Amino acid sequence: MKRDPLAECTGFDWDEGNLEKNWEKHGVAFWECEEVSLNRPILVRGDPRHTRAEARYYALGRSDSGRLLFVAFTIRGKLIRPISFRDLTAKERRNYEIYAKEDSKIQ
Repeated sequence: MKRDPLAECTGFDWDEGNLEKNWEKHGVAFWECEEVSLNRPILVRGDPRHTRAEARYYALGRSDSGRLLFVAFTIRGKLIRPISFRDLTAKERRNYEIYAKEDSKIQ
């Protein structure tokens, strides 16, 4: 079983510039991004294409209102540092829905 990179996280480390950029570009509020990490099912994967100095991940999940979101992030200590967050693309939505269906069978 793969280690869940969010398992030991205790909060968020926000960059003010990313908050503003993501709101202006994608219309996603920071609290929706936080909700994705708390709601299940959530699909978390490493993002080796964007990893440089530190490990980078992405998550596909849903906000409390049911909005399906993509969140790119790093982990610093025990804090999640969101980089980018936006609505899922059609392909990501299909992948998430397949994962969510399988995840619900496991539980």
